Amino acid sequence: MNKIMPLDQDRSIDANALNHTAKVQNRFVKPGSIMEKLMDFATSVPDFRRTDKGNIRHRLADIIMLMILGRISGHAERADIIEFGRLNLNKFRKMGMLKNGVPSEPTLSRIENGINDCAMADRMQEFSEKYRGKLLSECGIGETICIDGKAQRGTVQDNGRNPDIVSAYSYNTGIVLATEACREKSNEITAVPLLLDKIDISGKTITADAMSMQKDIIDIIRRNRGEFLIELKANQRSLRYGVEDCIKGLTPAYTYTAGPELGHGRIETRTYRIYDGLEIIADKQKWGGNMTIVEYESHTVIKSTGVCTSEKRLYVSSLPIDTPSLGHLVRSHWSIESMHWGLDVNLKQDSIKRKTPRAARNLDTIQRIAFSVFSIWKGLRKKRSDKKKGVAELMRHVSMNFTRLLRFLSQK
Repeated sequence: MNKIMPLDQDRSIDANALNHTAKVQNRFVKPGSIMEKLMDFATSVPDFRRTDKGNIRHRLADIIMLMILGRISGHAERADIIEFGRLNLNKFRKMGMLKNGVPSEPTLSRIENGINDCAMADRMQEFSEKYRGKLLSECGIGETICIDGKAQRGTVQDNGRNPDIVSAYSYNTGIVLATEACREKSNEITAVPLLLDKIDISGKTITADAMSMQKDIIDIIRRNRGEFLIELKANQRSLRYGVEDCIKGLTPAYTYTAGPELGHGRIETRTYRIYDGLEIIADKQKWGGNMTIVEYESHTVIKSTGVCTSEKRLYVSSLPIDTPSLGHLVRSHWSIESMHWGLDVNLKQDSIKRKTPRAARNLDTIQRIAFSVFSIWKGLRKKRSDKKKGVAELMRHVSMNFTRLLRFLSQK
């Protein structure tokens, strides 16, 4: 009876040996294309395996590319990615990849658990920087960087908590600039300073939620000549309630209203009141200087039921009081929440189970690269209709066949 060999045992040859199919690689990988940059990223990730010993049948770069292309095509689970590789194996081989066949599911698991997650995240940052400048030059406005954390709900640590990953997301370009994992017994307060040290924030505006309203974080932003707009909540109790009490009897420097706007089945009207914090904030020395106060009030009517709701929020900013469209910065921070929603809905991040925080972060890095690829493609396109396409629409398009995927990634 013939013994059934694992997928990664088929056609046993040296994974690192040169193959004649590499000669035709340029037919599929155009210089300067997104595909070439993805292959550069995959090649740059350090190989944790003992390449001088053992029976290594697959190049690490090939496995990483399989996982990235599979997820761009809408395949989330390992079994689906393996099937995607088997169906398109001839095309992978024509690009000089997967010469020994498709890796097995245990191999994918070992790779996810073995790669140095910090090194892989750093390589993702290098990949993002290759496009950041080019896409920003086409925007023509100052960059807004949104900071927020996301729990990896498919993984549970020994202490019963989900590991958190804090990311820096460029609102202008739609790409993830860098990530930092929270330590097992820590939170975003210690991770955000490490994240800010990784990126250039000079002349940029940082938006964040109330967790980042900490003296050390404010000092880092001011020291690196950046600006900030951060929500103010009860974690800074004296500052929050002191500001709230003071503005009740004050007239704002100016007020403006946006809306009413119809979207997602509701009609929303937003009002912004801007105050000079010179006479409002008591401990200016602690926060490194004066701050502008932004009061945001929204009124929402559910179109189908007529139910009305309203809410108020307070924000503090280092930007001068005469900065135009401070309210736009308030709304721009919600873009990182939309990105996190896209990771869960389009790439099914929360539904994928991983046993270790390292595997969860490596998966997160691959998924954020896949998500950023769609934003990069839209930023490089000239047609206005292409720039308005959503991730779900583009994912449906490239998932139809491998040729469409290659044509999509040939954009440069």
